[in-house]
Amino acid sequence: MKSIIKGMGHYVPDNIVTNDDLAKIMDTNDEWITERTGIKERRHVGRDGDEPTSILGYKASLKAIENAGIDKSEIDFIIFATLSPDLYFPGCGVQLQNYLELDTIGALDVRNQCSGFIYALSTAHAYIQAGMYKNILVVGAENHSFGLDMTTRGRGVSVIFGDGAGAMIVSASEDDSSDGILACNMHSEGKYDEELTMAFPGTKYGWVDKLLDENYEVDYQKIYPYMNGTFVFKHAVTRFPETIKESFEKAGKSIEDLDILIPHQANLRISQFLQKKMGLRDDQVFDNIQKYGNTTAASIPLALSEAVEQGKVQRGDLVCLAAFGAGFTWGSVLLRY
Repeated sequence: MKSIIKGMGHYVPDNIVTNDDLAKIMDTNDEWITERTGIKERRHVGRDGDEPTSILGYKASLKAIENAGIDKSEIDFIIFATLSPDLYFPGCGVQLQNYLELDTIGALDVRNQCSGFIYALSTAHAYIQAGMYKNILVVGAENHSFGLDMTTRGRGVSVIFGDGAGAMIVSASEDDSSDGILACNMHSEGKYDEELTMAFPGTKYGWVDKLLDENYEVDYQKIYPYMNGTFVFKHAVTRFPETIKESFEKAGKSIEDLDILIPHQANLRISQFLQKKMGLRDDQVFDNIQKYGNTTAASIPLALSEAVEQGKVQRGDLVCLAAFGAGFTWGSVLLRY
């Protein structure tokens, strides 16, 4: 049984936050942000917004369902990847099942951050191959802006991230004319778990008693996301080529066969380094971080959906999706779209 991509969809909030907007609330400027990240603007729901992560995922899902040309009742499983769920528990998968008014189908949540969609898509592929499901809705969605430190203290992280969602319908097919997903791989290296992390509200530091103590002095590095940027960059530019090469070898394909690479939109400088190292043309790498920032689990499906919408990915193209992020976790998927 083959796993094919039947439909794509994406959604981003209307609110555009430019680098100049950020310069008004923290000590930064457009040149500083652009030079380090390539980002010019991002979308933010904002602290008082009415679009939590599940709603972002829902809006992207509606577009994916329409694009796939199926009725939503044909979906028999949901996999939802995010690091920013509406609630600490339960996860967004069950909320999406409710919004879509689906029958009591299963809903799985994936918490693998930047590589979350790769893990979710690989899991969907395995379920399809096992014959368990026929149409799986795979979603990556993030609402980062609810929890970013929007001050000079947090600028090293906060200028990078944006909100958005992407969704995909992964379907079973026995049609010989479509190859679908050809290869997947997933990896982790947990010894670096605190090099890119958000400790709150995890169980490690006894948050409840501390926060109820009126004398407790908040450690902002643990309340807000923390990233050892240089360390993460060095590992990313090593792991990206490794995981991509692994998928091509598993599929029996050559890099020369590639039509387009869609990397996780972590940093434009990482993407440019990867493109140069792999000897790829500009038209073989798709980036949209300039407009949306790093949307973590949403970045790959958002980018793929937009590339399809713009005609830069067409049916029959050999597409590689790859990600690296917190955990550390990384992986890639090679597919014939």
